[in-house]
Amino acid sequence: MNLYIVDHFIPFPQSEYGGIWNVVASDDEECFDLIVEHDGDSFPEYYSTLRTNISKCAKYKVVDTVKPKVVTSFLT
Repeated sequence: MNLYIVDHFIPFPQSEYGGIWNVVASDDEECFDLIVEHDGDSFPEYYSTLRTNISKCAKYKVVDTVKPKVVTSFLT
């Protein structure tokens, strides 16, 4: 498992700046799926940018056994 710290930019007027997602996932695809599920499929037009941001984001190995989940999100 990895901790992903993902930038999720969504331009104004839907959002002021976008936000940051902290997600525990086994791979990039699971991270994407968890964000989309948590976000309620709100902004599909930005999913290609989200996929790029996930592939480029900081990823940290999780030492303990943790189930995949969105840990926190901060969206404006």
